[in-house]
Amino acid sequence: MPEVPAAAVERVFRAEYGRAVAVLVRAFGDLDLAEEAVQDAFTRALHRWPVDGVPPSPAGWIITTARNGAIDRLRREASRPGKYEQAARLAAHDEPDEEGAVHDDRLRLVFTCCHPALAPAARVALTLRLVGGLTTAEIARAFLVPESTMAQRLVRAKAKIRDARIPYRVPYEQDLPERLTSVLAVVYLVFTEGYAASSGDALVRADLCAEAVRLGRLLVELMPDEPEAVGLLALMLLTESRRDARTDAAGRLVTLAEQDRGRWDRALVAEGQSLVRACLRRDRPGPYQIQAAINAVHADAPRAADTDWRQILALYDQLQAMTPTPVVALHRAVAVAEVAGPAAALDLVDPLDLPRHHLYHAVRADLLRRLGRTGEAAAAYDTAIALARNGSERDHLRRMRAGC
Repeated sequence: MPEVPAAAVERVFRAEYGRAVAVLVRAFGDLDLAEEAVQDAFTRALHRWPVDGVPPSPAGWIITTARNGAIDRLRREASRPGKYEQAARLAAHDEPDEEGAVHDDRLRLVFTCCHPALAPAARVALTLRLVGGLTTAEIARAFLVPESTMAQRLVRAKAKIRDARIPYRVPYEQDLPERLTSVLAVVYLVFTEGYAASSGDALVRADLCAEAVRLGRLLVELMPDEPEAVGLLALMLLTESRRDARTDAAGRLVTLAEQDRGRWDRALVAEGQSLVRACLRRDRPGPYQIQAAINAVHADAPRAADTDWRQILALYDQLQAMTPTPVVALHRAVAVAEVAGPAAALDLVDPLDLPRHHLYHAVRADLLRRLGRTGEAAAAYDTAIALARNGSERDHLRRMRAGC
């Protein structure tokens, strides 16, 4: 009997959930049915794959199983208006034609979930759930809100789609620009969840990083004249270039200042910097372009000691003027510490309202440690450790705390 651990099904779930849901939504336009059918298919995989082994095409098995389950369910509910006809169409593989400019199922689903009738936060959260396959808890941490709040937000978003009869179709060309802001936010949150996983033991979820970069490339191909789409792709490429250097041989987190820059992917650095230069020539700055420029400055420095922190601080000044959020202020304070010292940075960090954000307490702890206030630093590290949900980050914070 083949041994298929639950972790194998989990890996397929992470990689293929969004694709499976997108295919089924395109086929019959019922979001709840698509999600339930895909979830049922993964439940069946947990029972069947240990007996039969992992199929040659796990994604194909999941999609076929989910599709057949959806057809069976629609036939059982044939008395409901339109359900039998829908099931017959599915069984005959008579799927609706693509419309508009988006030809990728997952990217298409991102755009349709970002319908203007939904609140901006709901658009992002729902797309993370459907396309990225993130759990409610993971999305809640990405938004820095309680899990119960996020669960209610997802329920309301689905109810809005159902009650308003929002169609699951490709947006027309004229509708694409107004959806762009939410789409970019979705793609970037998928990337950040992959680059610094909010839970689990591994620091990185490479599948989500790859999916976000793939979607970013498709966005640029779709809308090459949108500088923020180009800026987001540049930001992701420059960040992704450092992935191999972010952990040591034992899998422990390595900070940016301590990374071996010889392990950075120079091809990704070159591509990202080229895109940043293209954005600069357009002279239509936006938040993603500025963040990409910050990362390009880091990439320019052969050693951490060579980093042009004054240029980075100037870019953060521009970013904060555009997006005056506590998280941006926190990152700006890190640059202030390098230019004006930890005391000046601490004065900026202390008033920030980020009590549940573990990075806030980690930054504050580091500044206190550099000021020699080790008792306060240890307490701040303790708070950061308690709030961190990623095992690799917790281990790093514990090592830093031990140094106090």
